[in-house]
Amino acid sequence: MRQNKSFIPTLKENPNDAAVPSHILMLRAGLIRTLGAGIYSFLPLGYRVIKKVSQIIREEMDAIGGQEFHLPALNPIEIWQETNRVEAFGDNLFHIKNRDYVLAPTHEEIMTFHARRALQSYKDLPQTWYQIQTKFRNEPRPRSGVLRGRQFLMKDSYSFDSSNENLDASYKLHDGAYRRIFKRCGLEYFVVGASSGAMGGSGSEEFMVQSDAGEDTVAHCKSCGYSANVEVAESVPAVIKFNTEERAVYEISTPNVKSIDELRGFLNIDESRCAKSRIYICNEKPVLVLMSGNEEVNETKLEKALGSAIRPAHPDELKAISGADAGSIGPVGYTGTIIADSRLFGGKNLFSGANKNDFHIGGIDLARDVPRITYYDLRAVKSGEGCIRCGSELGVFTAIELGHIFKLGTKYSAAMGALFKDEAGRELPLVMGSYGIGVERVIACFIEQQHHDENGIKWNKALAPFHIHLLCLNMKKNHLKEISEKLYARLLEKFEVLFDDRPDATAGFKFKDADLIGLPIQVVIGEKKLVENKVEIKVRETGERFDVSLDDLVEKISQLLF
Repeated sequence: MRQNKSFIPTLKENPNDAAVPSHILMLRAGLIRTLGAGIYSFLPLGYRVIKKVSQIIREEMDAIGGQEFHLPALNPIEIWQETNRVEAFGDNLFHIKNRDYVLAPTHEEIMTFHARRALQSYKDLPQTWYQIQTKFRNEPRPRSGVLRGRQFLMKDSYSFDSSNENLDASYKLHDGAYRRIFKRCGLEYFVVGASSGAMGGSGSEEFMVQSDAGEDTVAHCKSCGYSANVEVAESVPAVIKFNTEERAVYEISTPNVKSIDELRGFLNIDESRCAKSRIYICNEKPVLVLMSGNEEVNETKLEKALGSAIRPAHPDELKAISGADAGSIGPVGYTGTIIADSRLFGGKNLFSGANKNDFHIGGIDLARDVPRITYYDLRAVKSGEGCIRCGSELGVFTAIELGHIFKLGTKYSAAMGALFKDEAGRELPLVMGSYGIGVERVIACFIEQQHHDENGIKWNKALAPFHIHLLCLNMKKNHLKEISEKLYARLLEKFEVLFDDRPDATAGFKFKDADLIGLPIQVVIGEKKLVENKVEIKVRETGERFDVSLDDLVEKISQLLF
């Protein structure tokens, strides 16, 4: 492609509205432009990268028997209502003005709609259907460029099987395909156990890359490889050494003491002797949740423990439920359901709220004074705690989700009546899996993952929009122009080439643009080198430079690329 006639609008300065490296460089290198908050246009250079990623995905999906669809992004709302996911997605679901249609954030319902019409017998199974399609989610705070947008490109696939055992096989096939996709793209990734969230189902894993730009927080053990999203991660925290002295409960006046830090300061005690109470609403009934000290409730774990969705009680509900406002609530004398984090098991001589404002209770023995309490792992893990597999120290850090695979089971097929007849003639719901990859996220993650420097992007061969950036330093000199044109035609026979043939751009400007765009190989045609029948090669990844004769150029580039 000739750069002089191409639309590659590079930027000299960092855009004010971009903070993370991938966002900054995708804008500066002319890959994307902002159309609105969380909405991006992919320009010609960026769209070539989209097609490279998509092709890798297609090849690996086809290799496991996937069949490609292209489904409408505009969906009749009644199909979504069959699974109650209009409510589950809430404000994140885009509605068309007349409310009869939605813009799909995912396509479980639509694939199931087609499956229930076509897959009638066990003889029709298994099936793996996929697509690469635009999705829409009404993100309240779009940020970090294409990592968190309102419109995005996604590969989503769906498996249909006759049993859970066969679903396991489909799931394993997708797991292998995902690992090959991310390896081919040049990404360093790890796999974590995850929450299924609004997708539902039983098993769920996320493919992640570590990044300061990430919005997920994960726990990872370098020793044994254990990884999990903090929504579901477990650890071995330090054991609390409770004071085992036997004491009766007693009431303490604690005016204006509301927080754990205020309580420990007022009583001059260690944080571990404080039991913090939070009240949640589950199935319209209150539940008191007890945590040690300043530990926060992991609401995903709490929902799993209760088996249903929860919400924090509103401040104006607390007094009617417990007799006190926030900061004075406690388990002693509370008549409703009480659950506690397992770290509090065996707790004695604890302090907590007295269920009346400005008072707390001391001397609490949970086994004696709160006999109806049940214990679960309800806390978020922290860096430095022990790994549940090997005991080594866990790291907790932010990461970007590249892909997510789910064992859906019969959640959608049962709700939508997608049934098949088994060998005995029984009608059973199809057993489903769902598997997603964020195509634009692959691009952003590649850049974020040390494939850039202060000058620009460093593409690998697999994702680069072109293999070679051919730079003629002076197109106004006829002999340089003539040799450059011949070399361009010759390189095109074997490689993808971007030819910087701009007649008015200076050599310095061309060098800066070449580093910013970041193609793997730069071939520089200048007058001094041509005297010796040579050109200069620069390897963008390493910065290595060397001279190569025109006769050996194609062979040398082939060695570098392949």
